Amino acid sequence: MPHLSERPVKPPRSPLLRAGLVRAAIAALAVCATLAGEALPGHFSYFGNEWLRDIFLQLQKSDAPEQRILIVDIDEISTDRLGPWPWPRTRIADLVETLLGHYGVRGVALDIVLPDPRDADGDRRLAMLSEHGPLVLAQAFDFQAGRPQALLDGQPGGTTTRYGNRGVPATGYIATHAALSRSGKVGNIGFVPDADGVLRRIPLLTRFDGRTYPALGVALVECCSGGAPLVLPPADVARIPYRRDWSAYTVATAAEILDGAYAADAFRDRLVVIGSSSLGQGDRVATPLGSSRPGLGVQADILSMLLDWQAGKAPSPWPGTLIACLFALASTGVALLGFPRLSAIASVGLLGTMALLWLGIAWFLSVHDPDFVTTGPLATHLVLLALAVPYQWQLAQQRSRHLLNTLRQYVAPEVVAELLRRDDGDPLKPQRFDVTTLIADMQGYTSQVETLTVEDAARLTRDFLECLTGPVIAHRGTLDKYTGDGLVAFFGAPLPLEHHADMALDAAADIVRRVEELSRARVAGGHPPLRVRIGIESGIALAGDFGTVFRSIYTAVGDSVNTAARLEQAAREFPHDIIIGAGVVQRAQRHDFVPLGERILRGKEKPTALYTLAAPKDAPLNNPSHSRLP
Repeated sequence: MPHLSERPVKPPRSPLLRAGLVRAAIAALAVCATLAGEALPGHFSYFGNEWLRDIFLQLQKSDAPEQRILIVDIDEISTDRLGPWPWPRTRIADLVETLLGHYGVRGVALDIVLPDPRDADGDRRLAMLSEHGPLVLAQAFDFQAGRPQALLDGQPGGTTTRYGNRGVPATGYIATHAALSRSGKVGNIGFVPDADGVLRRIPLLTRFDGRTYPALGVALVECCSGGAPLVLPPADVARIPYRRDWSAYTVATAAEILDGAYAADAFRDRLVVIGSSSLGQGDRVATPLGSSRPGLGVQADILSMLLDWQAGKAPSPWPGTLIACLFALASTGVALLGFPRLSAIASVGLLGTMALLWLGIAWFLSVHDPDFVTTGPLATHLVLLALAVPYQWQLAQQRSRHLLNTLRQYVAPEVVAELLRRDDGDPLKPQRFDVTTLIADMQGYTSQVETLTVEDAARLTRDFLECLTGPVIAHRGTLDKYTGDGLVAFFGAPLPLEHHADMALDAAADIVRRVEELSRARVAGGHPPLRVRIGIESGIALAGDFGTVFRSIYTAVGDSVNTAARLEQAAREFPHDIIIGAGVVQRAQRHDFVPLGERILRGKEKPTALYTLAAPKDAPLNNPSHSRLP
């Protein structure tokens, strides 16, 4: 067994890999927020799915007249004129017969439960109308489990075998009395409100004691369609679309119908729902359109929905769950790609934009898919806001501090800003770049300072270095180091630059101009003139942080860097301040050059072609051999 110290040590994970794993975990959690909501919609209603759908319904509701349906309202006016409720069954029978005979309606649904027998003649007439005519009576199944005693009032009727053994299990009922329900058509008006008390869904089919019972609207549409079964969705519970407000329906009072106040053909072939909007009768429910709405309006909405299904006018089904999951996946990808390039505020703005985009999609999608969770992608955005934005901000702060600490004294501020905007992992790690190296030095520095005081020598050195440094930073160069009375700089790293050779030449020209200005000022003060020597060469170099645990430094190494140093030394043999290598001439696009011949530089085995900058076109030429080189 090897000694403990001889065991291989697992290298630590790189920061880039660690950040990638964290981002992947956040992305998975964000997408799972939508997946969980879509898979378990009932458990996520608290997140606002139903609230958002209610807002959509309130904004989408229409006042366009619904010409297929008539609501007959036993309102306060009718009870004031014809007597208080409950009315004799004969009056209800008169109302139904008037609608069927005088007004020629197609069918009538009675949104009133009649659990007890009353006047025999009225009950007999209603029973005959329900058995042989298009009259559907009402019964209300109870779906609440855990009652101390089950509701068992009346006799359920209207069973159907058209839909197999489907249906929502019921625990009790309040039904019509046996004489009415024994052979007539009966529909369920019972429902289960959501946890907040709002009626959003109704059972289309109910299962009780081994039998299936249709909803009131289903029974009415079937009996008026020759008994043909409706094509119902697979789910036994349907979301009520509430496409029309109360004002979209034709409403006539019971008193007006009995008085014959309308033309005989005013309601021909319509389906009729008879009930009461009176507060005194208590048929009021909370719906997405209001906290106290007539139950009649709900039955009318259900009937309108069923008629649309029957006529093939229902909105085409869209895969809402799939679209929501794909949007969550796409927005997560956009966020994780965009956050590293954006500020925290911009990242929040991006999330807000995607949330608004999703709300627009959900607006249209909610009409075509009543079951998907509209707020699923919003949960994804919330996870990204709570986790991804702070994490990316933390990474940005760490990168900013590292970059600023390393580069703020070496490169132009806009270069640092661009590096911070990028998501390139560690921009300081050594990489190969095509760079142009500029090396500048003061000629005769020793003779310049030997007669000066320490303070004057320090001031001269500082002023000279400022002449060198300003142009380098201004032209997006990177300051490598100071060499006493000179500097080393390069262009094209850590941020690649397309025209780095031209930028270096521009910086060199500015350096010469600034040194000349400083020289004139010193000559005027009785000091000898100053001269700068500059060597410039382009080529591939390895640039990056080559620091140790004791000190960090961003520098570049390579043959072109060494050549630039040799060119600066060769400048003492020429009257030109700037000596340029062939690599620069090949890359420069905005400058002209003067060839100076070839020299064997120190450390080189082959002659090196030397050049200097040509004078600007508007300046007098001192040398007729100026030429433009390719």
